[in-house]
Amino acid sequence: MSTPGGEALRSVVVPPEDLDLGPVELEIRPRRIRWVAWIVAVLVFAFFTTGALLVYVKSAGFNFRPADQVAMVVLGLLLAGATLLLTRPRLRAGRGGVEVRATILTRRVAWADVVAVSFPDGAQFARLDIPDDEYLVVSAIQAVDKEHAARDIGRLRELHARYGTPLS
Repeated sequence: MSTPGGEALRSVVVPPEDLDLGPVELEIRPRRIRWVAWIVAVLVFAFFTTGALLVYVKSAGFNFRPADQVAMVVLGLLLAGATLLLTRPRLRAGRGGVEVRATILTRRVAWADVVAVSFPDGAQFARLDIPDDEYLVVSAIQAVDKEHAARDIGRLRELHARYGTPLS
């Protein structure tokens, strides 16, 4: 794809295999959500497992078979696993750029393409501002982590100041 001036457009945010970060100098993971997700996952699994054991009582009015009980435990396991997806966010940064992993997708951005590192007032997550008024959400730096988030955003800004170059 090209612009009217004949310049080829390129994607700023690339899949992880398309950009070498170099040695990782900074790795950030959220703190509070990881604890909460693990606790909720254990409680969800315990709830479904307990329910599977309790439905075996004949006076419930339903005929639950062992297959139904196994299905309840498996459902609890699946829901607990889905809850643990909240523990995946991570940010890694090195000389070559920044890797941002959300709950499912991982993307990399070269420092030359990062316009700014920001944490707008009232925002839940930090973000990497990229060209054309777009941004990449950094869910590894969360407002609920308070002083840890402030320290982490400062460290990320230091790397941006060191490796980032102004866009022309």
